[in-house]
Amino acid sequence: MDIRSYKNLILFLFIALTGLFSSGRVFAQTNRQDPNAGLKKYNTAMQIIKFAYVDTVNESKLVEKALIETLKELDPHSMYISKKDVQRANEPLEGNFDGIGVQFEILRDTITVVHPVPGGPSEKLGIMSGDKIIRIEGEQVTGKKITTQFVFDHLRGKRGTKVTVTICRKGKKEPMDFTIVRDKIPINSVDAAYMIKPGIGYINLNKFAQNSMQEFTEAVNKLTAAGMKSLILDLRNNSGGFMGTAIELSDEFLRSGRLIVYTEGLRSPREDYLATPKGLFEKGKLVIMINENSASASEIVSGAIQDWDRGIIVGRRSFGKGLVQRPFQLPDSSQMRLTTARYYNPSGKCIQKSYTEGVDKYYADFSNRVKRGELVHPDSIKFPDSLKYYTAGKRVVYGGGGIMPDVFIPWDSTIISDYYLDLRRKNIINSYVGQYVDKNRKTLQQAWPVFESFDRGFKTDEAFMNDFFAYSEKEGVAKDEKGYGLSEGLIKSQLKGLIAQKLWDMTEMYTIINQSDTEVLKAIEVIQDDGLFDKLHIEQ
Repeated sequence: MDIRSYKNLILFLFIALTGLFSSGRVFAQTNRQDPNAGLKKYNTAMQIIKFAYVDTVNESKLVEKALIETLKELDPHSMYISKKDVQRANEPLEGNFDGIGVQFEILRDTITVVHPVPGGPSEKLGIMSGDKIIRIEGEQVTGKKITTQFVFDHLRGKRGTKVTVTICRKGKKEPMDFTIVRDKIPINSVDAAYMIKPGIGYINLNKFAQNSMQEFTEAVNKLTAAGMKSLILDLRNNSGGFMGTAIELSDEFLRSGRLIVYTEGLRSPREDYLATPKGLFEKGKLVIMINENSASASEIVSGAIQDWDRGIIVGRRSFGKGLVQRPFQLPDSSQMRLTTARYYNPSGKCIQKSYTEGVDKYYADFSNRVKRGELVHPDSIKFPDSLKYYTAGKRVVYGGGGIMPDVFIPWDSTIISDYYLDLRRKNIINSYVGQYVDKNRKTLQQAWPVFESFDRGFKTDEAFMNDFFAYSEKEGVAKDEKGYGLSEGLIKSQLKGLIAQKLWDMTEMYTIINQSDTEVLKAIEVIQDDGLFDKLHIEQ
């Protein structure tokens, strides 16, 4: 027998024996399905590949790819996270990372400090807004190779480790070296918190993270001290986060004992989550803003508030994610986030939209909503009676596809011109503001030492806009009179708002942008409408 025939015989015997013994009592079970048949089939296939494949195989890579594709078949939100990506995936929700503590942007292929994080290691050393990082550990860090990921890889690192950066500062002839000891850097959840009108507070929450409740509590206390009686909570574009944070936030608005949410799955018995005696804002008018990108934890909060008639939901139908993921650690420290239950709002509705037609169509839902005209006309949304539920005050609400707002606000697409989209696509608005503030920072700070004077006095006048048009044309986007006419208010608002953000912070940016945001203006109008609260039997 030659060597090839010998190998074939060994392979035949291996397959036969594997098939016989791995399937257990194969002959005794011919009339009933083996619950582990799929797993045994996969294991056998992998053994055959290892024994017989023409080339060397990376078994761990094959298993990883198989796991990714398997989870895709289950639902759109179960996922695999590799070992190297686990920490980065958790970072935005854990509320901090280890680094030097600067907000930055890449302006003309140079790392430019937008703001040092207050109390962070960079601020303590005197690093300032507008500083340009030109070297990290002696390595030149300017040019086309500089990306956001490059900055993360070079400036983030384990707490207590050191990194030396070389900085160019306007007004200083020579570059300056700073040796920074990395530390824990917070990631903020509250983008803005301020009094938008007398008696009306505004809070913008961008995620439901580990530190969100601490930030929210501080914001409410600050606004209450400033005379807040009513609150607008902006959850637009908030894609969710920790379910526990959503429950805690809902608890701040609901009376003790009220059901906030419950979860249930085939192998996860029903679990109820109830409001406790605590509550920062159980009385007072409440409006929650949502849109098509508000998902998951945002839908827990808005659903609980709506079902108990505690506040008015304004905006457009939310995303529709009602699945609960639980992380499972795998042997190599990678992670599988597996959907284990659905969550249900107090009325009993599950807002999870259908995913029976696959992941691609699931995530194409937004474009389908646009095609149906749903973002402009609420009557284009149709739900069967089987998805009808009732609030505590007997108002009709629907499950099976997101939270439907009590007050619909159409999407105003008329101000989004191709000219504006070109400016955004090429990052021209942001890059112009970066170089404008860098060039004029001292003049701006002298003219407007406090934000209130800037808000009142700074104008995006003709001279300013002509400078912007010249810059944008140099960057490849010529002025389009018709497009500018449609988007003028939006462009000017963003320019002024971004200047405020670079001189102060995010709250100041929102203060300016919200002045012309039609959705925020509608939320204010709703808060001020006593008759609407009475008509909908909303608690105040």
